[in-house]
Amino acid sequence: MTGGSAAPDRRLTPVAPAAYPGGMASPPVEVRRSARRKRMVSARREGDRVVVFIPGWMTAEQERDWVAEMVKRIEASEARRRSPGRSGDDALMTRGRELSKRWLEGRAEPVSIRWVPTMRTRWASCTPDDRTIRVSERLRDAPGWVVDYVLVHELAHLLSAAHDDVFWSWVYRYPRTERAIGYLEGLNAAAALGISGVDGDPATEDEAPAPEIPDDQVAATGS
Repeated sequence: MTGGSAAPDRRLTPVAPAAYPGGMASPPVEVRRSARRKRMVSARREGDRVVVFIPGWMTAEQERDWVAEMVKRIEASEARRRSPGRSGDDALMTRGRELSKRWLEGRAEPVSIRWVPTMRTRWASCTPDDRTIRVSERLRDAPGWVVDYVLVHELAHLLSAAHDDVFWSWVYRYPRTERAIGYLEGLNAAAALGISGVDGDPATEDEAPAPEIPDDQVAATGS
């Protein structure tokens, strides 16, 4: 055919998950190339598949890199939806008990763990006398492993009220403690907020959650 613009290439190309760096485990992936698509790369979930849309001019190497990146973004978005932050008080309490059993020998036994309206100066708080834990609504959009750290932090106060060596020896049993503290420090640095964090811990100062990536679709500009 001559004249006019080329029709988009709508062929579906299956992409083996094992082809990506580290042999990442991923859902079935399909790539859809389009001559009309110039720079934008996007992806969305279609049933049990992730479909990635790329410009027709991309090389095989560029396709590989972008598909791996977009699958990672989709999976990160879905992980946020599975975070304890997206659940109610009952699920939060259940998660706290699971974390106590796994990392604190089951010795931290809270009476209640619940979400509360945004606290101005803290991510969460614990009252050892009545064994209650309150978690700020601002953590609802945090990754699950960050919420888990905050829960372990507060549960540890049921074993040691002060931020002493005994307290931190319990907290550091949770393997992502350093990473979670760094995540929350990053939020604090970005916002330049001078307020106290989890039970006064400067490493976890209060901050608004990061912007949410859409649950069903992510997009990026190709280079």
